[in-house]
Amino acid sequence: MSDRAHGRVSGRRRARIHRAWFVAAVTFVTIIGAAAFRSLPGLLIDPLHAEFGWSRGTIGAAVSVNLALYGLTAPFAAALMDRFGIRRVVAAALTVIAAGSLLTVWMTAAWQLLLYWGLLVGLGSGSMALAFAATVTNRWFTERRGLVTGILTAASASGQLVFLPVLSWTVLRYGWRPAAVTVALAALTVVPFVWLLLRDHPADVGQKPYGAREFTPKPPPVRGAARRTLRVLSSAVRTGPFWLLAGTFAICGASTNGLVQTHFVPAAHDHGMPVTAAASLLAVIGVFDVVGTVASGWFTDRFEPRRLLAVYYALRGMSLLFLPVLLAPSVHPPMVFFIVFYGLDWVATVPPTLALCREQYGEDSAIVFGWVLASHQLGAALVAFLGGVARDAFGSYDVVWYGSGALCAAAALMALVIRRGPATAALTPATG
Repeated sequence: MSDRAHGRVSGRRRARIHRAWFVAAVTFVTIIGAAAFRSLPGLLIDPLHAEFGWSRGTIGAAVSVNLALYGLTAPFAAALMDRFGIRRVVAAALTVIAAGSLLTVWMTAAWQLLLYWGLLVGLGSGSMALAFAATVTNRWFTERRGLVTGILTAASASGQLVFLPVLSWTVLRYGWRPAAVTVALAALTVVPFVWLLLRDHPADVGQKPYGAREFTPKPPPVRGAARRTLRVLSSAVRTGPFWLLAGTFAICGASTNGLVQTHFVPAAHDHGMPVTAAASLLAVIGVFDVVGTVASGWFTDRFEPRRLLAVYYALRGMSLLFLPVLLAPSVHPPMVFFIVFYGLDWVATVPPTLALCREQYGEDSAIVFGWVLASHQLGAALVAFLGGVARDAFGSYDVVWYGSGALCAAAALMALVIRRGPATAALTPATG
């Protein structure tokens, strides 16, 4: 009733707009604002190499630590949200991200890059990972979950679209330090919106989840977040679907965040393409990623998630096999086709993967998805590091493109053999 009293639209019209959509909108904007730090690593490799003389393997190691912590923090963040609430965890995470990014401005040694960008930004970004979107979706929606998951997942790509051209121009014109400050300010700017507008549960505003038939009371804070997270993992690892989901998602991370997001810009620059042009191509990937991910959420509500995953990974692998022959000093039509094609598939894997986690693990699905996401980031971390090492050793990234294409083919086969039905039926006592 209070929302209706304070709204500017009529009570009848407002009643048709469920509060869950406003929460989803705030979450979308929050993820966009936090996406600045996801856009920067690939732009830092060449400037840091030029200024400090650090090898690409060393810089890749810092990105690797960042990606690994991003993944390993996610399942604990989901449990912390159950304990302390979404608002507190997300606001704290954004503050840590801002601090880590700002401190890099004064670094003079490689270990500081590992500490500031690897540790601090990694921990903060992990708490803002897809487990955040999964928690919001699970609490506020019982219908349209696939669509909402797609929209919230696309927010990261939208942030990349907003920030990549700006950050690449900033790095080229003013250097990498102003770009790092921009990331810090973007993260801090979002904090007030999270604190004032985000709500932890539909019961906080006296509403049912969207599509629910009955009112759901807000559950009490769940204590022992770390114990619960590890207990859920202990149960999940004894089921086959967990390893298949984790394996496919590790390959997803290796072929996106670890490879393309981290190394595409320096790889294109190796072939004579200007950094701003390469960064703009990544931004275009972000445009089509929004379309592909939202469409994937819509498909997930209607089609078998296993088959969707198999198709996504097979198409991604084929596209990566062609990339080495497409890189050139200028942007040409075949490269544009690759960017569009790859963008549609970038994180289209998230909605069906999350749907399978819900199907297999029920109430523990957000935490299980956090662990699956950890595998995603570990795969990304490994390839972020190995990609830099391969470039130092072979003088090009070709072997990494081909290897990732082969891994995607394996992921397509793994997705097809994930079994149907709950995976934890026999393990209920362990997950309680």
